[in-house]
Amino acid sequence: MEYSIIRNLIVEIPQVPGNFAKVVSVIGSEQADLGDIETLKIGTHSTIRDISVQFEDEAHIERVVEKISQLGGGITIHAVSDDVLKAHEGGKIHMGSRREIRSLGDLRRVYTPGVANVCKAIEKDPEQANYFTSIGNSVAIVTDGTAILGLGDIGPVAGMPVMEGKAVLFDQFVGISGVPILLDTSDPDEVVETIKHIHKGYGGILLEDIGSPHCFEIEDRLKAELDIPVMHDDQHGTAVVTLAAILSACRTAGVDLAKAKVGQIGLGAAGLAICRMLMAYGVEEMYGSDLSDDAKDRLEKSGGTVVSSVDEIMEKSDIVVATTGVQGLIKKEQVREGQIILALSNPHPEIKPDDALAAGAAFAADGRLVNNVLGFPGIFRGALNARTKEITYPMLIAAAQAIVDSTREGDLVPHPLDPNVHVAVTEAVERAANTGKLQ
Repeated sequence: MEYSIIRNLIVEIPQVPGNFAKVVSVIGSEQADLGDIETLKIGTHSTIRDISVQFEDEAHIERVVEKISQLGGGITIHAVSDDVLKAHEGGKIHMGSRREIRSLGDLRRVYTPGVANVCKAIEKDPEQANYFTSIGNSVAIVTDGTAILGLGDIGPVAGMPVMEGKAVLFDQFVGISGVPILLDTSDPDEVVETIKHIHKGYGGILLEDIGSPHCFEIEDRLKAELDIPVMHDDQHGTAVVTLAAILSACRTAGVDLAKAKVGQIGLGAAGLAICRMLMAYGVEEMYGSDLSDDAKDRLEKSGGTVVSSVDEIMEKSDIVVATTGVQGLIKKEQVREGQIILALSNPHPEIKPDDALAAGAAFAADGRLVNNVLGFPGIFRGALNARTKEITYPMLIAAAQAIVDSTREGDLVPHPLDPNVHVAVTEAVERAANTGKLQ
């Protein structure tokens, strides 16, 4: 069952032993996924609860609601609400002040005439802007809206909720001010020139949900032409967390990644970046397959080996990673005994983990656990702390290793809300950046 819709059921349940269990049993028997449960009101004879549930589609919602309504005995669904939409009302972010103005003295310090002295200090030494302004703690989150989540080219405005989400995560986990920048062009020349003209106001640039293949040119040019860190999260953020997941899986399955043969199915932005990351880590035999000749050329230029088909990938590889977006692409009969398989397309993986394990895989997982939020906040926090001008592979590999070191035995990766993970990634990236400066 693949879940794509979240709804909250407001249910009144008479205080009779077993009634709440009946409601939960219906949710489970219909293969919906039970989430948070909040008690809204405890009355003399009944309790009203807000139950968060994940569903496959609208028909799935209707089926569960009908089954609960048929329980009888006073069990009543008062509402089915979309709390995801409610959470986005008015947007998820706003610019706030770090200084209160309560007097004329405050005004004179924060604004005119006092601020002129700060301007002069920065004019004399531009590096002082990192101390006296928010520039050194700000990251521009830039999108053209051409590859929003799994929704595709829906435009930058429709992608704004994702950019706001990134800003929330930056703020909550590492205290960075993330500023969404929506571009109404996908032309690489125009994108690069626009970012070059605005980059002075930011300590780093996070490229987000920019489609392939123009994302490669845009990132490469910006890295070459700007003196601040630039990272395309769909490439390198995904690759970092995937590397961490592979290392954890190898630890569980007793496989040496450096000696393993690895196959990548799908060579788009994420797939190619995963290949490059694994080769930078030390994987000697990296295979890749894609329908696009351009994508295959990029892999060859990066040092990987192109193979002709999914069958060949599955036959040759000890570890298989898939990022194609094609549900069911990998068949049970293609799985070899002892393989590690990460089918990362969301919401529908190339093969379900249970099916891969039943076919003999030593370890299998889908994309629900491989979440970029484990990587990008700490990567940028560490880069800003080190005041480095670029994000390098040693920094990214250090981030992946920090994620692995923060993973409990038996888990693939840590919980994304664990604050210790983001601290660990920050510190690892900062150390790697400072080590790079000394070399």
